[in-house]
Parts: sequence; C-alpha cells; structure tokens
Amino acid sequence: MKKLILSLTALVLSTAMFAQKKADDVAKFATETIDQGKLKQNNPEEVKFIVTNISKEPLIIEQANPTCGCTIGDYTKTPIAPGSTGYVSAKFNAANLGHFTKTLTVKFAGADDIKNIVITGDVLAAEEYDKWKAENPSAAVKAAPAAATTPAPVKVKTSAVKVKTKPAVKS
Repeated sequence: MKKLILSLTALVLSTAMFAQKKADDVAKFATETIDQGKLKQNNPEEVKFIVTNISKEPLIIEQANPTCGCTIGDYTKTPIAPGSTGYVSAKFNAANLGHFTKTLTVKFAGADDIKNIVITGDVLAAEEYDKWKAENPSAAVKAAPAAATTPAPVKVKTSAVKVKTKPAVKS
C-alpha cells in the first residue's frame, strides 16, 4: 500500500513539474479576428492585433508568421512586462479579387502551443471599390479597428516590503 501511494505521489509531482503553459495562460488578444471590410485591389492596409501579458513574468513573442506569402507580419520584439501590451501586425497584399481569410500563427516563449489570429475582408476591383465608396460614404471612411486602439493600462498590484532598520551604534 505504501508503494502504491508513493508511486502515485511521484507520478502526480512529475506531471506537474513538466506541465507546459498554454498560450491562453500567458497572453490575451483584444480580438483574434479583424475584418478589414472592403479593400481596393492592390491597396494593402495594415491591421494591428493588441496582445496583453496576463502572466506574472515578461512575455516574449518568439514568432509571428503568416501562413502564406501574400501577408507580411511584424510583432513586438522586446519582452512585454506583466499587464502591459504589445502587438502583432499584418498587411495583406490585396492582389486577388474576392473574399479572403488569412491566418497568422503566434508562438510565445514558454508556451507549448501556437495561437492563431485571423484577418478577413473582401478585395474589390478599383472601379467596383470606387462605386461602392460613392454609394457608402460613411462606410468607406474606416475607423481604426478595436484591436488597433491601445487599451487602457492594466494596474498591477505590487506588495511593498517593510524593512526595519536599527540605528547605528556609536562607539
């Protein structure tokens, strides 16, 4: 019986020691999908995904890669402090007409999985886009997507350590 309990305890402890964090445990995207709406052909527009470090350690984006050559991506290269934000940006080339859905994969240091973020939209020929813009003047003026705005700073609680000092002894 003692051997069984000892074996189970060892198994539980070793499993806990080697458990990896998931991307959702260390980072939170303001949105995981950005719809770019209507784009004019060959007129790419950049979008920015805002990511917040929700862990207690600095967050490092190891990689942020598009899944095809028609999208260019960039990301925060420096460590993101706990409670702070960074970004992953993407620019779709808008060369082909029609609806598009493009995925970027994001890998965080210390997380064993990969997070997918998505941009979507519709590419219109120049004439069709101009006609649509004339018919929808308020829709043609694109407001910055919610993910592109900087979220309010997150307050992080810190504990103060009180140190007692003794007065110097005169000799």
